[in-house]
Amino acid sequence: RHAVADALGLDLGRAVPQRAEVDAVEAECLRLLAACQRADWDTAALDLGRDARGVILRWVCRTLVPALRGTDAEVRAVLAALDGRFVAPGPSGAPSRGMAHVLPTGRNFYSIDPKAIPSPLAWDVGRALADRLIERHQAEEGRPPTSVGLVVWGTSAMRTGGDDVAEALALLGVRPLWAEGSGRVSGVELIPIEELGRARVDVTLRISGFFRDAFPHVLDLLDDAVTLAARAVDEPVESNPVAAAGLGDPRVFGPKPGAYGSGILNVLESGDWRDDTDLAAVYLAWGAWAYGRAGAATPAPEAFRRRLAGVEVAVKNQDNREHDIFDSDDYLQDHGGMIAAIRVLSGKQPKAWFGDSAEPDRPRVRSLAEEAARVVRSRVLNEKWLAAMERHGYKGAFEMAATVDYLFGYDATAHVVEDWMYERVTDTYVGDARRRAFFEASNPWALRSIAERLLEASARGLWAASPEALATLRSAILEAEGWEEGR
Repeated sequence: RHAVADALGLDLGRAVPQRAEVDAVEAECLRLLAACQRADWDTAALDLGRDARGVILRWVCRTLVPALRGTDAEVRAVLAALDGRFVAPGPSGAPSRGMAHVLPTGRNFYSIDPKAIPSPLAWDVGRALADRLIERHQAEEGRPPTSVGLVVWGTSAMRTGGDDVAEALALLGVRPLWAEGSGRVSGVELIPIEELGRARVDVTLRISGFFRDAFPHVLDLLDDAVTLAARAVDEPVESNPVAAAGLGDPRVFGPKPGAYGSGILNVLESGDWRDDTDLAAVYLAWGAWAYGRAGAATPAPEAFRRRLAGVEVAVKNQDNREHDIFDSDDYLQDHGGMIAAIRVLSGKQPKAWFGDSAEPDRPRVRSLAEEAARVVRSRVLNEKWLAAMERHGYKGAFEMAATVDYLFGYDATAHVVEDWMYERVTDTYVGDARRRAFFEASNPWALRSIAERLLEASARGLWAASPEALATLRSAILEAEGWEEGR
C-alpha cells in the first residue's frame, strides 16, 4: 500500500490519513492485482516496471500466489502424519500480519526462540501500544493511568515475537537489551524518567497457562523489570507508582501449575451464577497463582485481589485479522473475567480497552465497546460470513451458535454489548425465515441454543428486549422442539 501511495503522491504515514486517500490507494491496489490475476500471475505477460510497485507485484506473482496455491498440502500433510510419515517443517505466524514466509501452510510448524522475546520489532510495536493506551487514557480522564491490567497469551507471543511483553516493559519504563549476534534478550535496563518523558505505569499481568509453560525466561525478564522500576525510589512519587507500591505484591499471575484457563466458561455454560460476584470469585480462584523467576509459582489470592482492586485499565491485544473477540471463549474468559473481577473488587467499571496491532506499523487502541460494535457489524451480522457458515451445514450452524454464546459471555463479564446488537442478532439469526429453514435442515439444536441464550440475556437484565424480539425467540424454541420431535 505504501508503494502505491508513493506512486500516487499520497501520504499514508500520518496518524489518521484521509479516508479518500486510503480509498484511492485501495482501489489502485485492487486494479493492479486484478490485472495480474487476468494474466494468471504470469510476469512475462505483464508490464510491471522497475519501481517499488513492480518489485512487489513480481514477488506476489512469483512467490506469494504459488505459496497460497500450496495450501492444499494441508490435507496431504495430515494424512502423512497419521501414516507416520515425514511432514516438512516450517515457521509459525499469521500470514495476515505480514508473515508471508509461513506459507505454504500444511507444514509441521516450529515456534521461536523463547529467549529472543521480545524481538526488536515487537519492542517497537509494544512501545507504540503503550503510547496509544496512555494517550487514550489521558484524553478521556485528563491524566495518564497509574495501574494497568494486561492479558498475555503464549500464542500471541509466538506470532508477534512478544508484543504484549514489550508493552508491559514500555509501560514500566524499562527497555530490553539484546546480545549481539544471537539476537537473544540479555537483560533489561531502566529508562531514565527524563528520557521516558512521562510517569511509569504499574502493570499487573494475567498470563495464560501456555505462556507460563513456553516462556519461563520471560518471567525472569518481567521480574527484573518490575524490580528495576520499584527500586527507582529517587524519582518523584507522582512519576513512579511502581516504586510507590513497592515489591510487596507480585505482578504476574496465572492459573495453578499444570492448569489452564480461567474457569469462566464452565460457569456461564452451566448457568450456575447469580451476578458479577460469582464470576469474579471464579476468576480470582483460577488465576491467583503468582509467578516469579524460572516459573516458580506460589498461591497468592490476597495479593491478586489487591492488585486487581487498584487496576484502572484492563487491556487485551489482538495481533491479526484472522480472529476476533466473538469467535473464541478465551477472550471473554481472560479479558472479560479480569474486567468483572476489577468491577467487583473496586466497585466501579474499569476502562476496558482493546489493542489492535494487526498493522504493526500503525497499532491502535479502541475501547472494548467499540471493538464489540466493530466485530458485530463486520462479521457477526455480515451476510457473507453467514452464507459461508451455511455452506458448512451442521458445523456452520454450530459456529453461529458459538458466536452468540461468546457475545453473551463477553457482555456478562464486561458489559459491552448494547441492546441494538441483541435485537439485530435476533432478527438476523432467528427471525429470518430463510435462515430458520437452514437450521431446520442442518442443526435445529443450534437454533434452540441461540434462542435460549438470547432469552437468558434478557432474563439477566443484560438486554432490554423488545416484545417482538421476545416473541420471536419463544416461537423459535417451540419450532425447534417440534423439529427435534419430528426427527
